[in-house]
Amino acid sequence: MKIAKDTVVTLQYKVADSNGRLIEQSKDPMVYLHGGYENTLPKIEEALEGQEAGYQVTLALEPEDAFGQRDEALLRVIPKSEFPPGVKVGGQLEGRTDDGTPHVFHVMKIKGQEVHLDGNHPLAGKSLKFTLMVTGVRMASGEEIEHRHVHGEHGHHH
Repeated sequence: MKIAKDTVVTLQYKVADSNGRLIEQSKDPMVYLHGGYENTLPKIEEALEGQEAGYQVTLALEPEDAFGQRDEALLRVIPKSEFPPGVKVGGQLEGRTDDGTPHVFHVMKIKGQEVHLDGNHPLAGKSLKFTLMVTGVRMASGEEIEHRHVHGEHGHHH
């Protein structure tokens, strides 16, 4: 079966920086609903369109095609007193952008009475190499299409 809109794609992946240093490798397969549902990067969907199980590709993506450029407006320094006890480096907190939109921020460091937050994706601003291997393709169920994501094993569970 060929990858097309409303198919469920299962793949193994590796992500490396532009120097080839491994950043992440799938332990479990990634499973996503193909066809513009924003379940993976558009350039990945474009490269996989029309392919079948067994297809392998390495994509070199610039930041704007991966996780975007860094936005320094998403950096925050907040007094530690405004956080619940137990705030830790590496944690994630929901906050708001300057325009009030809810956004996830990562705790980067705690320096004295200040907590430094970064709302950028950890890979923002980086050129990346994605090595992909398609291990399965199937038709999506009506419910998956309606919900705009995959259900079941390695997909979304309600």
